Amino acid sequence: MTGRLVDLSMGMNRKQRITVEVNEDFEEKFCKLKDSDLDIEIKKHRQRRSLDANAYYWVLITKAAKQLRISNNRAHNLMLRRYGAPEVIDGQVVYLVLPDVDEAEERVLESETYHIRPTSQVKTGKDGKQYRTYIMLKGSSEYDTAEMSRLINGIVDECKEMGIETMPPDQLAALLEGRG
Repeated sequence: MTGRLVDLSMGMNRKQRITVEVNEDFEEKFCKLKDSDLDIEIKKHRQRRSLDANAYYWVLITKAAKQLRISNNRAHNLMLRRYGAPEVIDGQVVYLVLPDVDEAEERVLESETYHIRPTSQVKTGKDGKQYRTYIMLKGSSEYDTAEMSRLINGIVDECKEMGIETMPPDQLAALLEGRG
């Protein structure tokens, strides 16, 4: 649901009360939940990416992958590395450490379920082996419109460099604004 915070007050029991104005019909849900304990999460609204923009992104990924003779997963991971958004939890970028070997890098680039970008930080473990730090990236299905626009503009630029035909700029702008 979307809505706005309207008021914060103190009840007779000294507990804070939040008044929320919602944009959707909540009456049925209210009746079901009225006297129940709830898990409540309120966060700032972000415009979600459009499904049309996502579909266009995957059309371009497929064309680029075919031209480069690589898998769609690899092309997608390369684009996320260049133009993607980091995963952030509680205001902190998420990092992970993997063995710094070719096999690890190959598996990462072909992954469908997770996306990571290598950093330049490599350390020697207690076992004497090298380990590289990676930044965890959000999957594009989690992107808001601004993040998706950056990703699509990146793949469009890369496709143009490869001679792959892309949407005219005015159509692309309409698509990214959710009008296309």
